[in-house]
Amino acid sequence: QVHLVESGGGSVQAGGSLRLSCALSESGYDNYCMAWFRQAPGKEREGVAAIDSNGKRNYAEYLQGRFAISQDVDKNTLYLSMDNLKPEDTGMYYCAADLDDNGRWWEENDFGDWGQGTQVTVSS
Repeated sequence: QVHLVESGGGSVQAGGSLRLSCALSESGYDNYCMAWFRQAPGKEREGVAAIDSNGKRNYAEYLQGRFAISQDVDKNTLYLSMDNLKPEDTGMYYCAADLDDNGRWWEENDFGDWGQGTQVTVSS
């Protein structure tokens, strides 16, 4: 089990950028998947992006290349860079860890560890 703490959320205008960070309490896992999920008001939580222990990245198709997930293993930190933000990107963004990755990066039930979330608000 790992402890996750997100930061970097805020309020921006449409077209702006933000970079979210997720600090992990520990590392050293061999078969993991780290992901960002988001939950918009009145909607279900959905997968945004993920990166696994092999460095493979996956993204939700609707993002159209606007977001980028990365990690700094030395700093035990996961990032989500978000460009050209749109009002529909508004929501609570969560960092999540699956320490026994089975490849279903979009399936939130596979992720056992979650951060508290960081709010992103995009105004038009």
